[in-house]
Amino acid sequence: MIEPIPAPSDHILAFRLSGKLHDEDYKTFVPMVDKAIADDGKIRVLAQFHDFHGWDAHALWDDIKFATEHCTKIERIALVGENTWEKYMAIVCKPFTMAKVKYFDAEKVDDAFAWLSE
Repeated sequence: MIEPIPAPSDHILAFRLSGKLHDEDYKTFVPMVDKAIADDGKIRVLAQFHDFHGWDAHALWDDIKFATEHCTKIERIALVGENTWEKYMAIVCKPFTMAKVKYFDAEKVDDAFAWLSE
């Protein structure tokens, strides 16, 4: 599931990703991002992983498509996670985006928002 969470700035979109992601999740997530980009130009994104179990095959394709279509429209991406493998997602996703990408441990979510606000 991808659900929006409050962010300290209108230029930051924040989402909690939990469970296993499916195509339906992207059908609601992508329009929110597209609207923010249309309203503000480039945006910054916080993705907070909580009890995250990855993607099904269709959602993985949605994620790849999203990354290629939005790679120049996102300035910074803060990944906030609970598991070591989530930390490596920051490294894996860097070649697919022009955004600066940084990982933060779950208890450092305030630091992630501060970095996005710089």
